[in-house]
Amino acid sequence: MTITTVGIDADDTLWHNETVFRLTQARFADLLKPWADQDHLLERLAAMERKNLQFYGYGIKGFTLSMLETALELTGGDIPAAVTREVLAAGREMLSHPVEPLPGVEAALTALAARWRLVLITKGDLFDQENKLARSGLGDLFHAVEVVSEKTPACYSTIFTRHGTGAEQAVMIGNSVKSDILPSIEAGAWAAYIPYVMTWAHEMADPPENHPRYVQLASISEAPDWVAMVERLMAEGGCSPGQAAL
Repeated sequence: MTITTVGIDADDTLWHNETVFRLTQARFADLLKPWADQDHLLERLAAMERKNLQFYGYGIKGFTLSMLETALELTGGDIPAAVTREVLAAGREMLSHPVEPLPGVEAALTALAARWRLVLITKGDLFDQENKLARSGLGDLFHAVEVVSEKTPACYSTIFTRHGTGAEQAVMIGNSVKSDILPSIEAGAWAAYIPYVMTWAHEMADPPENHPRYVQLASISEAPDWVAMVERLMAEGGCSPGQAAL
């Protein structure tokens, strides 16, 4: 058996994303200073985001709506027009924020695409994610793009079957243990976790330490060699915990 498909996460794996959200949160906290201190405001905003995920899904547009709804609650429904304008402007600026690949991304994707079928698997707003991919200059390296509402084992199983030979012959690479690692492993794939400098609280989860199909990499630059190692181990009949680490 060989690896036929490599799934890659987008936000905070290929380019900065959470840092942009954090900067906007700080701007939002400054706007709402007359009504709440920063810690209380961010707690209320995080709770609002969690509540609204089922309605708006992931992405900047849903985040902007959650900021507006939080502001309405904190001001008793009497949100000043200037604050509304500033929140909407902040959302628009997030949508147009420069997209620059993280260090080593382009070289790693080029090496991966030369040997395996690359599929971008990401959550969020379809328009926003496609726009970011186009502005990143990385789009031509991918065989396919899958923008999903939630990353589940069934989702990975479907995608890896659609674009390859099933999850058992696929790997997933990303920065979220909750969304990229645990469900892809449950589907039967291999998974490489590449930590980002910060993680959204909603994406926090404990990594599956010592799982035979899991590894943590220091950077995406290590991904091509790791996938090649997985192929060798598969050809030899599998591996035990820790063997898939570089």
